[in-house]
Amino acid sequence: MDGVRTAYVLLWFPKPSETFIFNEVVELHRLGLPVSVHALYGRFPNRFSPGMGTPDVPVERLGLLKIRDLFSGLLYWVRRKPRLSRELFRTVFLRRWCDAETAGENSWAFLCGFHLGRRFQEESIEHIHAPWANGPATAAWVASRLTGIPFSFAAHAGDIYPPDGALEEKIRAAILVRTENNANVNHLRLHASGHEDKIRVIYSGHPPMGGRSATPLERPVPTILALGRLVPKKGFDVLIRACGLLRDRGVDFRLVLGGWGPRAGRLLRLARGLDLVDKIDFPGAVSYENVPGFMCSGDIFVMPSVIDSAGDRDGIPNVIVEALRCGLPVVATNVCGIPEVVRNGDTGILVPSGDEEAIADAIVRFARDPEGAREMARRGRELVLRDFDLRRNCLALLELFHEKLRASRTEPARAPFDKERT
Repeated sequence: MDGVRTAYVLLWFPKPSETFIFNEVVELHRLGLPVSVHALYGRFPNRFSPGMGTPDVPVERLGLLKIRDLFSGLLYWVRRKPRLSRELFRTVFLRRWCDAETAGENSWAFLCGFHLGRRFQEESIEHIHAPWANGPATAAWVASRLTGIPFSFAAHAGDIYPPDGALEEKIRAAILVRTENNANVNHLRLHASGHEDKIRVIYSGHPPMGGRSATPLERPVPTILALGRLVPKKGFDVLIRACGLLRDRGVDFRLVLGGWGPRAGRLLRLARGLDLVDKIDFPGAVSYENVPGFMCSGDIFVMPSVIDSAGDRDGIPNVIVEALRCGLPVVATNVCGIPEVVRNGDTGILVPSGDEEAIADAIVRFARDPEGAREMARRGRELVLRDFDLRRNCLALLELFHEKLRASRTEPARAPFDKERT
């Protein structure tokens, strides 16, 4: 991949909840990949970790302030490839998307794709990659169709459950679909008839840790930790109800629920309604560099993920990997790719999604058998240090990019309307 100029297409960059993508881009750059980042929106409005502020890669941010550039890119291609531009309008812009939010995101991505196609052509980009299967992959798809530059994309969970309405076409057009858990493979294959071999699994990568690690279950009162965006799919309301069961059983504990999001007020009201305000702390968002310290402050980590009413779900939450890397025993639910990391009775305790009684039972089990809990945590740490290593997984991704780009050069030519004269 040395010298293969690659463009990453995202909605935001950097984004606090996407540290794994930030780390991937930085590591690929360190490994010698000439990579640039193109964010379809402007600068992310909230504060993020200081270490994510100045990546040593070129970053282009679009957004409403660049609307003139976007329409200039659209006009550029309409003049040079009118038939293909009309085909793209029919194929992408006029499509019925699964909901209004998805329609808005993909319509903006469609417009950005024309600008990016022109930019990538000017910068001699040789490969386009979108780390998400929704809007970013749509923009990459449009830019690829206009220029002939090969593109690939990644699929996680919320970007494919439910599919956005163009997933099948994007898989057909891409040279590679990278997914970060095995649970997604069968779902993606349902939308990839004849293109199943494009789907490959490479876990997300995490950088080396410092020397800190947790010393769980040595306190007289165990501290339960949970961390994530306060949104329905995280299932934190189930965890709070499980804490009510613990209190009713006479189990002493403290819960520290870190994170911020639209469900913050509702979760606080639930804690008050269950008379748990003296048992639960809500510290708010935890910045990336403070996550290891947060994990080291507790005894048990709980990830109570659920599938929300729209079908959205977690893939493999990065906070589970972080907790295991720090040596914390983990209780988690059997959603999507989580069982690939939390193997019941081996690397943690896996419980049914939405089952507060099972969560309470698992916490009690860990509290009553601290040696067994620490042994599970040790095995979990070994698993994530092996399978979620940043450098190793980025090298695997580079090799996969190289393999698919090499194969794409031998594929038959595209349909005639993709080869209009400029």
